[in-house]
Amino acid sequence: MNLFPLYNSLRIALISTFFTFFIGIFLAYQIKKLNPTIKGILDVVLTLPLVLPPTVVGFFLLKTLGPNNSIGQFFGSINVSLVMRWYSAIFATIIVTFPLMYRTSRGAFEAFDMNLKYAGQTLGKTNTWIFWRIILPNCKKEILAGLILAFARALGEYGATSMVSGYIPNKTATISTTVYQLWRIGQDGLAYKWVFINVAISFVVLIFLNLLENKEEKYANL
Repeated sequence: MNLFPLYNSLRIALISTFFTFFIGIFLAYQIKKLNPTIKGILDVVLTLPLVLPPTVVGFFLLKTLGPNNSIGQFFGSINVSLVMRWYSAIFATIIVTFPLMYRTSRGAFEAFDMNLKYAGQTLGKTNTWIFWRIILPNCKKEILAGLILAFARALGEYGATSMVSGYIPNKTATISTTVYQLWRIGQDGLAYKWVFINVAISFVVLIFLNLLENKEEKYANL
């Protein structure tokens, strides 16, 4: 059994989750400080990938990064292709998982007790220090939940991924695209094995999330 789809899915999920984490918390923290009208508009725009069909996201990515468009032509001129490569799926998974990280972080930041921030300012601490040492630790439960959900979503992403990176054995294949390919050619037995692997990983991730939440509730009740 070739384990490349598992390796590829994990590296795509890990890399995209890394970027989603930092982009998500940065935009969530900055946008929460805007006036309600602008904040509402940006919320709609940034959350849109959560409700759009993944194939629509993949379509827009192809139209943006494909070789017939300016961005794709620019990278093509330096012999870099942005589509039908394993890393193409990273673009797709970042967009698809971003709303999960953004929305959970926004909710956490809005529930944060601003008196803690003001106390840090009176002690002469910089805003950067306050964010990383006061705000983020106090919002860690919700942010970690968003991080875990984003990883799980990235691991199982299919629609957008299949459009921008396709299915090339040992090059772009992921667990999800492998399951579809195996089903398409009638190898249901092997497809079931990959389904079981995906379910097992997702199960472990969600168990970890529940343990994390239970631990936080336990400390909160002490």
